[in-house]
Order: sequence, then C-alpha cells, then structure tokens
Amino acid sequence: MGDPDRLGAAEWVPAGASLAALRLAASGCRGCELAESATQTVFSTGPASARLALVGEQPGDVEDRRGAPFVGPAGQLLDRALAESGLDRAETYVTNAVKHFRFRQDAPGRRRLHVTPDLVHLEACRPWLVAELSLVDPEVVVLLGATAGRALLGPGFRVTPNRGRLVPRRARAGEPAAVQAGWLLATVHPSAVLRADDREAAYAGLVADLAVAAAALA
Repeated sequence: MGDPDRLGAAEWVPAGASLAALRLAASGCRGCELAESATQTVFSTGPASARLALVGEQPGDVEDRRGAPFVGPAGQLLDRALAESGLDRAETYVTNAVKHFRFRQDAPGRRRLHVTPDLVHLEACRPWLVAELSLVDPEVVVLLGATAGRALLGPGFRVTPNRGRLVPRRARAGEPAAVQAGWLLATVHPSAVLRADDREAAYAGLVADLAVAAAALA
C-alpha cells in the first residue's frame, strides 16, 4: 500500500510549467514508494497540441526500462488498433495514471511481474495527470482499462458498463477545469486484449471503441 505519510506528488508539480518542464520535474518525483524500486519515471509522449489523449494504467517492464509509455507488446497492439480506427499515434498524447512500474520479483534476476496500482497510488500520482491533461487539454481522453477509469472517474468505475461511450470530462473541485468541452471514453487496456481467450473479438472491440473517439474528432 505504501506509506500514507509520504504519498502525494503535488509538491513535485511545478505551477505554470510547460509540458517539457513537467516531464523533467516528474523524473525526480518521490510522491510514493513506487519510485524506490522502479528504474525511472515514465511520464508521457506526444505533443502538447494533441486533440486526443490516451491514459493507461502504469508502465510495464519494457516501458520502465525504456522510459516511454506503451512501447512493449501492448503498445504495439495499441498502435495497430489506432491505425485501424483512423487515429495517428504521432498526433496523440500518451500517458499513464501512475508514472512508476509497480511489480513483484520472486528472486533477484527473476522476471518482474506486474502488480496493479492501489487507489493510494492513483491518488498520489493524480497531480501529474491533472497537470498534464489541463495543459494539453485534449478534446477526447481515452481511458485504457479500469485503473485509468478509476483515476479520473472514481474508485467505483468499471469498464464493461461504460465502454465505448462519450461522457463529459469534468474537473474535481479545486482542480483546473478543461478549456475544451471535452469528452472521456473508456475501453479495455491493450494488455487485456493480449490475455483474452478470444483475442480477435477483443481486438475488434478495442478498435470499435477507438473509432468512436475518431468520429468525435472528425
């Protein structure tokens, strides 16, 4: 769970910073204990002018080593799904709800196994997500999986009853409001497609959901 006395990234988030300054500041974040075991902070890729943002859960093993989100197998599947739905990754802002890899490792040298972030980690990292989305201010934010949904819509969020629908994006009290009349759209995380029994059907569902986002931007 982490130490509740030290959770929270707010003190590392510089006020009025550019996207480049946010990325630099995030590299030194110690807002929760995940920074101690991760290789590095994995912040985001994509332009500040992006009309579309993708929010995932957290970096995986490959992302933790390379320092960029969605560059492993799930990212390769996501790239293909974006292209099939008419979206361009190069024009998309890509980030995660949690910026450090949470994992367990049974012994030194053994494979690092993904562990889902707890709600305290989502809350600790939320100041980064709020700052970057307020700065980029995309017209559509796609929530990739339940963890991303909980980060922005609360702990009761579930993907299945909400996926593929555009819902208004609203700020919490005391947080910067979006300039755009923007939308949130939930879908499955690409890693869930890779784990699915019927991978073809799961992939088609992801593409269909992303196509809703593409249509909203048309």
